[in-house]
Amino acid sequence: MTTQNTINWKETAVKAARALNLISDEQKSSVLLKLADEIDKNCSEIIKANSLDLAAMDPSNPLYDRLQLTPDRVFAIAADMRNVAKLPSPLGRKLMETTRPNGMKISRISVPFGVIGIIYEARPNVSFDVFSLCFKSGNACVLKGGSDAHNSNLAIVDLIKKVLKENGLDEHIVTLLPAGREATAELMDAVGVVDVIIPRGGKGLINFVRENSMVPVIETGAGVCHTYFDEFGDFEKGKNIIFNAKTRRVSVCNALDTLIIHEKRLSDLPELCIKMADKNVIIYADEESFEVLSGKYPENLLKKADASSFGTEFLDYKMSIKTVKDIHKAIEHITKYSSKHSESIVTENAENAQLFITVVDAACVYTNVSTAFTDGAQFGLGAEIGISTQKLHARGPMALEELCSYKWVIEGDGQVRK
Repeated sequence: MTTQNTINWKETAVKAARALNLISDEQKSSVLLKLADEIDKNCSEIIKANSLDLAAMDPSNPLYDRLQLTPDRVFAIAADMRNVAKLPSPLGRKLMETTRPNGMKISRISVPFGVIGIIYEARPNVSFDVFSLCFKSGNACVLKGGSDAHNSNLAIVDLIKKVLKENGLDEHIVTLLPAGREATAELMDAVGVVDVIIPRGGKGLINFVRENSMVPVIETGAGVCHTYFDEFGDFEKGKNIIFNAKTRRVSVCNALDTLIIHEKRLSDLPELCIKMADKNVIIYADEESFEVLSGKYPENLLKKADASSFGTEFLDYKMSIKTVKDIHKAIEHITKYSSKHSESIVTENAENAQLFITVVDAACVYTNVSTAFTDGAQFGLGAEIGISTQKLHARGPMALEELCSYKWVIEGDGQVRK
């Protein structure tokens, strides 16, 4: 059984983290490439385990899409792992170097955190992504997945451990805790063992971990994402960006939740939204946009917006629309309702684009681009361990560099302080 006995996982994880310090980057990369090959070879077994989890979930549940592994998704995971393997090591970089008047040489060097805990919901791909990034950055990882994905996670971690052992490495570099709540509590209380916890999931999970963990937390916030179609927006660009941001994958945190539109462009709204009717997207429209869409968007998919329509991460084929009189009102709306994840403006006006970039407070700010690109792999980071919406330590897609801390190294020749 792959899940680690909760009596000894703390000791084995710390020991494995120490051993990782002595493994070369070349060896780490080699192991990741071998694991990627094994993922491809064992695709059918991974999907078989995943099917057991899918069978227990209602397909109408928004989490179903996140839980599902298909051959294409499995092969994409392996491809991302190969990308991580090829990236330069984030460790041992000199972040600063100076020599003091007394001859002391002081350097600030990037180092791994040590042991990283991940608490996540129905996202089995996270198991592979977390391991590859933690391993490459010299960290042991302790995984606490949800019960919804437990069969998938068991198969994934079994495969990882198999490759580690075949390469003469400590299998406890990765630990999968039991699915119960007791393991979650123990992980959050593991002060002195776990260096940082990163929650991956919805707002409820993230708030629970932040409010209850004794271990420091890097918050990966929920994604309440907006796209503002400006007075000077290009119609074709806007139509494609809005459709892609909303419908590419509705269950992910970078999906569009609210379209903000300038009142002078309301006449374009029916055509901007028409393709979404094919995807059965339910639109919650404010008074102005509802009037324009009535009779031009399917009646069964058009609803009047209320207070709950804004500031909501739908994770479903649903979207709200807010009409504004200028860019300043658009920014005010975003400021009020944003989760500081990803925000986009569609405009051909350079001044408005720059104003949006300067004033909007979010981890990722786009001009004329779909928010669907908020992703570590899309940013050239190989993969991601989460999207941080906080400002301390890391912000936006977190990958290898964000899984490092630093230490000060002071070299001398007998200096003593007076």
